[in-house]
Amino acid sequence: MSWSSSIFPAAAIRTCALRAGTSLAGVLDLVASIRRKSDVALVLFSYYNPVLQMGIERFARRAADAGADGVLITDLTPEEAGDYRRTVQANGLDTIFLAAPTSTDERLARIAEASSGFLYVISRTGVTGARESLPEDLPALVRRVRRVSRLPIAVGFGISLPGQVSILGGLADAAVVGSALVQEIERAASVDAAREALGARVRMLKQAGKAGMSRREPGA
Repeated sequence: MSWSSSIFPAAAIRTCALRAGTSLAGVLDLVASIRRKSDVALVLFSYYNPVLQMGIERFARRAADAGADGVLITDLTPEEAGDYRRTVQANGLDTIFLAAPTSTDERLARIAEASSGFLYVISRTGVTGARESLPEDLPALVRRVRRVSRLPIAVGFGISLPGQVSILGGLADAAVVGSALVQEIERAASVDAAREALGARVRMLKQAGKAGMSRREPGA
């Protein structure tokens, strides 16, 4: 859920969301619509400001009623999230927090303790958006996170190419792709063309991830 002052998510996503007049209430309605057709896991991704404007209790109740599985608030730290965590978890939703390359081992342990569902590992510092390569120190970062948590690890920021997802298949448990998929939709000439392009891109990324997982070393 973007808003006008946000720097995360990437410009491609933020621009489309703001142009379409996206609102938190509208996103929750969309979640409910998807849930009626699919049992795929759905995680809400937002800044804290829209949640505070709606009210934490009301937001958590509406998100749960819509069929969401978890919430990731990009600008909320575990230290500031006491009331939020209690309310969201009381409504049966997972609370996901961000682990950054700059986090110390002690900090990673604190983030892991506050998280449920999975951990979102930021592959690099800076803003989101498609990149051509993965950081060289990413494997070491994933290993550090593995040492402090048994939660599944999703890696995001700059993930867009099948080769990147294949590498992540051997390291992590999920790859988060955002801007590249939004750009597929933006380039399409029609809704049907967007659906086809998006489906093809997702299938290609999924196949790459499975190929990477097949090469994963035991215990990785």
